[in-house]
Amino acid sequence: MNYPGIGENEVVYAIGDVHGCLDLLDDLLRRIDADKAKRPEARYTEVHLGDYIDRGADSAGVLARLQDRMERTELVCLLGNHEAMLLDALDGELPVENWLANGGDATLRSYRIDEDRPGAYSRAALFRLPPDDIRFLRELQLSFRRSPYLFVHAGIRPGVPLEQQHPHDMVWIREDFLDFEGPFGAVVVHGHTPVEEVEFRRNRIGIDTGAVRTGRLTCLRIDRAGVSVL
Repeated sequence: MNYPGIGENEVVYAIGDVHGCLDLLDDLLRRIDADKAKRPEARYTEVHLGDYIDRGADSAGVLARLQDRMERTELVCLLGNHEAMLLDALDGELPVENWLANGGDATLRSYRIDEDRPGAYSRAALFRLPPDDIRFLRELQLSFRRSPYLFVHAGIRPGVPLEQQHPHDMVWIREDFLDFEGPFGAVVVHGHTPVEEVEFRRNRIGIDTGAVRTGRLTCLRIDRAGVSVL
């Protein structure tokens, strides 16, 4: 399937759901850096699509890596539903058990946060997370636009203008977005819903290849010629 290109001297890398898999992220970042070295004069943007934490072994390491990389790379980090659950649990808007049941316990273990009974964390444990990491999570963006592409974590609501999309949909939506075959006003690049292989549709590209389960973390490369998988 043919997709449109972007600016003559621009390259965008979109990275799917990491879920605490620091080893896979580091390998992918090395590949990205090697690709950048081929054309050092180009403008490069990395867009990470959210779900950096939970389930995998090193959520703490993933957040540290992204914050470090942000200091020397044009980096855009989007909010995923797992980051949203952690923040909601921290703010008392979601029972902490809901987040823990979705892999939050692995995140706390990656910070070496232990309580009296292993696995039986209370909300108080969340306040032991590093303030810098919580600040980073609170500053995550909902979307990023590089025409003719829109990058979001989960997707968008069909029939709603791009500039009027609801935050909950961009972080959580599934079937209403995935099953829609009409135009969105942009090619939507998203994660959130795991697929065995990158899902190329006329109106969207899904790149969550289930890193924790499959050992595959995907990067979509977009330049003047269109899209490819790095």
